[in-house]
Amino acid sequence: MLKVTLDRDDGIATLEPDRALTREDFQRAAQVIDPYIEEHGDLNGLLIQVASFPGWASFASLLHHLRFVRDHHRHIRRVALVTDSGVVNAAETLGSHLVAAQVKTFPAAAVGEARQWLQNTDEAV
Repeated sequence: MLKVTLDRDDGIATLEPDRALTREDFQRAAQVIDPYIEEHGDLNGLLIQVASFPGWASFASLLHHLRFVRDHHRHIRRVALVTDSGVVNAAETLGSHLVAAQVKTFPAAAVGEARQWLQNTDEAV
């Protein structure tokens, strides 16, 4: 399951996957995030907190993930990846070429630092 929470005050959505990602996970994320984007224009940040890369439940799930990224990346200022996983850390390099958001990785123990970076709207992206 993908746990999705939204801090409406700071404009930060947190995604915490604990198993292989499914189409329903991305539908649930969109149901939480889309109304905020419609009301406020953009999210300040997306915090992805994951111990290790969970993969996808199916090829269809991968396609839904790519569609979610395509539909949302221009509405998110920053993405913080909080993990000690080398595979997920590589996403910073890949993501910087594929999405409009600034992407930065943080060690698993640095959730507070990641949130602070997402909240810092005064710093140029």
